[in-house]
Amino acid sequence: MRTMKLGKTGLSVPVIASGCMRLNGLDEKQAASYLHKCLELGICFFDHSDIYGGGYCEEIFAKTLPMTSSVREKIMIQSKCGILPGVGYDCSKSYILSSVDGILKRLRTDYLDVFLLHRPDALMEPEEVAEAFDRLEQSGKVRVFGVSNQNSSQIRLLKKCVRQHIAVDQLQFSIPFSQMISRGMEVNMDTDGAEDLDGGILDYCRLEDITIQAWSPFQAGDGTGTYLGNENYSDLNSVMEELSDKYRITPAAVGAAWILRHPAKIQVIAGTMNEERLAETAKAADVKLTREEWYRLYLAAGHRLP
Repeated sequence: MRTMKLGKTGLSVPVIASGCMRLNGLDEKQAASYLHKCLELGICFFDHSDIYGGGYCEEIFAKTLPMTSSVREKIMIQSKCGILPGVGYDCSKSYILSSVDGILKRLRTDYLDVFLLHRPDALMEPEEVAEAFDRLEQSGKVRVFGVSNQNSSQIRLLKKCVRQHIAVDQLQFSIPFSQMISRGMEVNMDTDGAEDLDGGILDYCRLEDITIQAWSPFQAGDGTGTYLGNENYSDLNSVMEELSDKYRITPAAVGAAWILRHPAKIQVIAGTMNEERLAETAKAADVKLTREEWYRLYLAAGHRLP
């Protein structure tokens, strides 16, 4: 598996990571098989959250991939906190610290390679977050820090107090759901795509050496589910089938290759629990679309050029 650097940490990570949100949908035998398939493919980076499966996704992960020292040194574990389902958000110092302790206990490990704040908290006090990050770093419980679903202003506010490098911003991104691309393309135009809703997050992350992790890379983002085989995206699927034949990969791999083609060096979070589909998607790491192919896919998804 091709690798990339995570932010400016020097940490080398696979360009495709495993999203473990649906791991609780597998039994222990299936989960063990899936996790070993990931490692066989070179996918050694695993994305978790304290709310995935109510914490059970982390438990079954550690139960089916025993955290021996030899195993632990070969993998990278990322987890997140801050969402209180049905209640709100909490990025307070006390919640962050207690959440990380719970995550480590469920994962049966002493440290997280990467820890993210899952979503913006309107009541977040950056001074408290800074204190929590310092304690987690000093105790050795977290090595790298980041955020998820945050815009550039929110990250700048955090960086006012946090001294650690914010290495990651995990954002929803796919060919159809690529507003962070269209906002940069449709500059100085009176179009829907020109509306800046994220403070130029794509360029900001590139300027600050923050790695964008793309979640839901195969979702349309309009409530209709995946765009793969979706009749609402027939033009896009037609182009994807053509490129699938050319590169001898699946349409899903074409979708992942489109994300990987961007010079921002975006890491793809693949959430499939299907081993065959995961193996096919992993082939995207070896494909580099041409500039013309990248734009064909972008336009076929319904975007426009000035």
